Formats: sequence, structure tokens, C-alpha cells
Amino acid sequence: MAMRYGSSPGQVGYGAPGARHRSVLAVVALAGCGALLAAGCSPAGAPGAGRGSSPPGTAAAGSGPAGPSGSASASPEPSGPPAKGAVTVTGEVAKGLESPWGVAELPGGDLLVASRDKGTISRVAVGSGTVTRIGEVPGVAPGGEGGLLGLALSPSFASDRLVYVYFTTESDNRIARLRYDDHRSPGQQLGAPDTVFRGIPKGLVHNGGRIAFGPDKMLYAGTGETGDKGLAQDKKSLGGKILRMTPDGDPVHGNPEADSVVYSYGHRNVQGLAWDKDKRLWAAEFGQNTWDELNLIEPGANYGWPEAEGKAGKPGFRDPVAVWKTDEASPSGIAWAEGSVWMAGLKGNRLWRIPLAGAEPVAEPEAFLEGQYGRLRTVVALGGDRLLLVTSETDGRGSPEAGDDRILTLTVR
Repeated sequence: MAMRYGSSPGQVGYGAPGARHRSVLAVVALAGCGALLAAGCSPAGAPGAGRGSSPPGTAAAGSGPAGPSGSASASPEPSGPPAKGAVTVTGEVAKGLESPWGVAELPGGDLLVASRDKGTISRVAVGSGTVTRIGEVPGVAPGGEGGLLGLALSPSFASDRLVYVYFTTESDNRIARLRYDDHRSPGQQLGAPDTVFRGIPKGLVHNGGRIAFGPDKMLYAGTGETGDKGLAQDKKSLGGKILRMTPDGDPVHGNPEADSVVYSYGHRNVQGLAWDKDKRLWAAEFGQNTWDELNLIEPGANYGWPEAEGKAGKPGFRDPVAVWKTDEASPSGIAWAEGSVWMAGLKGNRLWRIPLAGAEPVAEPEAFLEGQYGRLRTVVALGGDRLLLVTSETDGRGSPEAGDDRILTLTVR
């Protein structure tokens, strides 16, 4: 029996995934209710504040009072898209991938994909589906939930060609950047890694791993508490946190504490990061035996683990915006599109839609693609109503079929 992704030994959640019914082209539409916020994903390179600015989603000095989400409350939320959500699988970008985890879209539309267990990065030609290995990240030590995890392009990628990676070594989790030169021979296109941040605790489980550049062009990373629950509440530890740093790995002026990259704490295992159109930061994380969570992230806030799981209502802790039973989600990547957060479920074998008006849910989360493609790892917003969805059947906890793992294209509303 495979252990539920995100569970520690001794936790519930064991069980084999159910059978899947697949097609390269599938249409799924489920009814929802309530008005949703019209939105698009803010690009990582969007104009933002520099090193001395306020973080996204917070009110800058002199900008007026902050609302519940921390954003300036100068104008009411606009009305949103139709109440009924829908997902259409429009195609298959690639197949036959091994343990895909981080994904980034290159200028021109091709993709870079990290293999957790191989420690390699490949380029996927979107038009043909051809997968070409561009290189290997030295020092990756795969094992359990560790390996080559998150992947992000520099906000200045067009000029600096830097690819950022989050990976597990023999001693820690760290973030490095490598220069990508596609004029060199395949397999030799990555330069030597330049480590920008090290010392994130590692474990057999709960290594976090998602990295992303925010609208402020700062680098954010979700970490896990490695199964050591006490790390999440220890603000001196990097485990069980969301980190915010410069592209060089330094603390950002304006972080909650001077000379610290810790942005929020009290997390169990953060693997999803995304910003909405108003630059609010959202994060998905694994619960233990009861509740998985979608959280609205505020700088300096305490999200409760291990003292609180789910909507505990305990003083001093920030409650999640939405929760799921652990066998329905086990969330990994998230993306923002068409007024909703879209969340990939691993054990849940489904894609969740969380419709939001500003910072508040306007309807119950909707499930799509349930059981059709197995475990789902990563969601990438391509702009407008288009998403990429990455499966995760070859990570040792799935039931891989011919062609796994896959990258699918979706249109959503």
C-alpha cells in the first residue's frame, strides 16, 4: 500500500488509487454557485516594487486602510464570471515523463520540466511533444519526497537566462540558479549551479519545494517541517514556512522581521503558491489526518501547525479559506485563472476549483477530472482561461499506465 503523499509514518491515508477512465480529449462541467471574481494571473515579471517595497497583497505606506486580506480597500470588489465552473481537456502536450514536479513556460511557449527522481531538467516542444533533456542538476539526492522539486525562471530570463531550482541534497534543501544555453548540445545546456540559499531542513517527508517569483520580482519558497512538528512554530527554523528573498537569496527589506527570509510560519508542508490579480498570495498545504488547506498568506501570520489543523478558530492563528478531507485532496500545485484558484490533488486524483470574490470564497469548491488522470501534481496558468496540468503517477505512489506521466492543456471557467 502506498502512503498518502504528505503523510508521515503512522498517519492515516493508506490505500491504492482507484481505477481511471481516460481520454486525451475530455469535457467536464460541474455546477457551481455564486458570483466569482474576474481575474487573470499576474505575470512574474509584472511591474512591481523593488527591494524596499511593501510585499504584494499589503497596503503600502500612505495607501489607505487595509481590508481583511491586507490589500488597500479603496474600491469594492467587481462582479465575477458565470457561476458554473467548467474544465475542458483540450490536448496532451507531452507524455512518458518520469516523476515530473516543477514546470516553467519558456518565452515562445515551450516548457522546462524537472524530474524529481532523476534530478534532470528537460525541454518539451509544445507543438510536437518532443522531450529533450537539457541537463542535470548536480548534488540532487532523491529519496522519499525529496529530489529536484520546484522550478522557476528569473524575472529577467530573456536577458540573464537563469533557471532557479529547489532541490534536496544529502544535508539540506536549497535553492540554486543555473544558466540555460540552448545553443549548446542537448544534455549540456545547463551551467554550473550557483547556490543562492541553503540550510532548509530536509526529511524523508515534508520537504515543501514550490518556488515562484511574485509580482514584486522577489523569490518565494514553500517549505515543509520534515515531520518534525516543532519546526513550524520556531521562527528561527526555515522548516514549515513560506520564505521571501531577493533573487540573490537575501532577506527583503519589508519582510516581517529584519534580516530574516521568513514570511509566514506555522505551516506543515507548502507545495502550492500563486497570486491573484490583486497580488494576494495563496498557498496550498497538506494537513495530517483531517484537513488539507488553502490559505491566504499575510506577512508575519501564524497558520497554526501543529497546534491547529483546518478551521480551528484558535486565537493567534490564521484559519484557512478552504479545507478538504485529506483523501479528497493532498494538494500540491495551484494556479489562479478566471476568478478561481485551481488546485491539483494527489491522493484526491482531481482538480479543485475554489471560486473567490476578492479574499472570500463565494461557493463550495468544485471537483473536476476526478479519477480520470490519476494523481495531479502541478498547475500552471498560461493566461486567460488556459492552464497546464501535470500528472504524478510515476512518483512511487501512483499506478502508472502506458504514457504516464503527462502534461495536459485545459481551458477553464
